[in-house]
Amino acid sequence: MKYEIPVGPIHPALKEPILIKCTIEGEKIVDVDVICSQNHRGIEWIGMNRNNPVQSLYLAERICGICNICHPACLVLAVEEIAGIEVPERAQYIRVIQAELERIHSHLLWAGVAAHELGFDSLLHYVWMVREKVMDILELINGNRVTKAIMMYGGVRRDIKEEHVPKIKKMLEYYKEAFGKLAKLFLEDKTIKMRTREIGILTKEDALKLAAVGPTARASGVKKDVRQDTPYFAYPDFEVKAITPDTLTGETIGDTYDRIVVRLLEVKQSIEIIERALDEMPPGDILAEPKIIKLINQIKKAEGEAIGRHEAPRGEDIHYVRLKSGFEYFYAWKVRAPTYINILSWRPMLLDMQIADIPIVAASIDPCISCTNRVVVVKNGKEKTLTADDLHRLSVQKTRRLMR
Repeated sequence: MKYEIPVGPIHPALKEPILIKCTIEGEKIVDVDVICSQNHRGIEWIGMNRNNPVQSLYLAERICGICNICHPACLVLAVEEIAGIEVPERAQYIRVIQAELERIHSHLLWAGVAAHELGFDSLLHYVWMVREKVMDILELINGNRVTKAIMMYGGVRRDIKEEHVPKIKKMLEYYKEAFGKLAKLFLEDKTIKMRTREIGILTKEDALKLAAVGPTARASGVKKDVRQDTPYFAYPDFEVKAITPDTLTGETIGDTYDRIVVRLLEVKQSIEIIERALDEMPPGDILAEPKIIKLINQIKKAEGEAIGRHEAPRGEDIHYVRLKSGFEYFYAWKVRAPTYINILSWRPMLLDMQIADIPIVAASIDPCISCTNRVVVVKNGKEKTLTADDLHRLSVQKTRRLMR
């Protein structure tokens, strides 16, 4: 007999609303269907109706509370390309440092959540205690632990001061010492191995076919990383290499365990990048145009379209922006967050797994559902979900309107 188990949209294993329909035979999962769009915040529409592009930048930061560097990063990259804004070199280094601090924070937060999904709450509390160090540094530099408001078109809003550097380096030393213990707890614990080894396998073939990104793709052996493939900010100076699990284990299986390995190694990589950036950061300005009114006018006069890409902790983040001269705000703005594409991986990961594996397999892609929600149209009191054909038709119509 086959039965259908709905996991979500409200479920203890899911921190945000999404529905995973699993068809089971006994304890074995034989079919999977994922349904998004449990809610829609309309951030893109709001961003295209703000008074000016700077207001939309702060809105972009709120697409995701954890990844609040990556979305503004994509937005500034796109707008700067259209408006021809040259970013000072020091600002590019500060952007790299901020992005890598966010990666450390995000991966440690995920590690705690993964431990919780395995029922290992003492490890959750330990990891989140370790995470406090990077949160303290973020607050020291930005004045806030979470939303940082650091990105600005043409640079950054705050400098990393001389007195900040010793404290940042002290934090990095703390993480170097903690790394060995974290690696031992996550990679050598017998229970974690039993719950993650050969669980939720995503083959390299499936990862490529489904266009997976970030640690989800790299754990399957796909050496894809925007910082490596098309470097931006000051990343060309660091020659970042995509990390795959065989670096540590000597093999790549593409399971949940490998996704743990990749994230732990990326924390180590981020520490090394920040250290180099602090040592090599040049002096100089942090903004191309410090007068906000002049900056806004420069952007409003610009015309064209561009795509901003950033390697967020969860994977490649993309923002499409179109500016029209004389238009007060964005003529078009579209966001494709990494989770939106990685959700497709859930089906091959969950097939042939057990019901008890659903929470950790789902969590292993580090999903952010608030980044991925899509619109449901209500007209004349009747609800209509837009299909792929509907979206394609509407996209073609919009492209033709923009071309006119």
